Amino acid sequence: MKIENSVALVTGANRGIGLAFARELLARGARKVYAAARNPSTVSLPGVHALQLDVTNPRDIAAAAELAADVTLVINNAGVAQPGGFLAPDSDDVARRIFDTNVFGVMNLSKAFAPVLKANGGGALLNVLSVAAWVNDGQLAAYSASKSAAWSLTNALRHELAAQKTQVLGLHMAYVDTDLTRGFDVPKSSAEDIVRSALNGLEAGLDEVLADALTQQIHQGLTAPRPVYLA
Repeated sequence: MKIENSVALVTGANRGIGLAFARELLARGARKVYAAARNPSTVSLPGVHALQLDVTNPRDIAAAAELAADVTLVINNAGVAQPGGFLAPDSDDVARRIFDTNVFGVMNLSKAFAPVLKANGGGALLNVLSVAAWVNDGQLAAYSASKSAAWSLTNALRHELAAQKTQVLGLHMAYVDTDLTRGFDVPKSSAEDIVRSALNGLEAGLDEVLADALTQQIHQGLTAPRPVYLA
């Protein structure tokens, strides 16, 4: 898919990776960018169309699909995370909250916009995933599990949307320098580098982008004699 003259919708576009996506889409000549956020007043990037969208709210999703009926590219970026393991006292509530955004939010937004993409020639769906989909050490247990589910969801959508010629791309990455990872003292990629890799892959017609060296290394380790997720 070509970015130039496309009409894109980016969830969670008020900061971090979502903001970087919106900025790069404009730089590449997108005709219109809907910058979606729970609170549209937090969207400050010039040139975008701020759109109210809480991906856990069915009414917001339906309203967005009706308002943004010219969309040819949907970027499911909105996500939440919280440290903790599955044996923590609050793990049930934490997991439900995280899955509500990271899995059901992606599923329901994709479902709502599938007919829109079809009507506009097929277009593309880009889901922001994570290296955490493959490795779960219990520190971000529910987040990792949600990204595993979102990866599987992405692979299913790729098959379900093939008949309408909608490209589906899964974006995997390790730590990125955003508010979400502020408390982690680890090497981090810039959001701008991740977004450039993602959009380059989209324009090249790829199904999947492994956006940094650590992600590529872990992906290779999935088929090692002792797979990386057991190490």
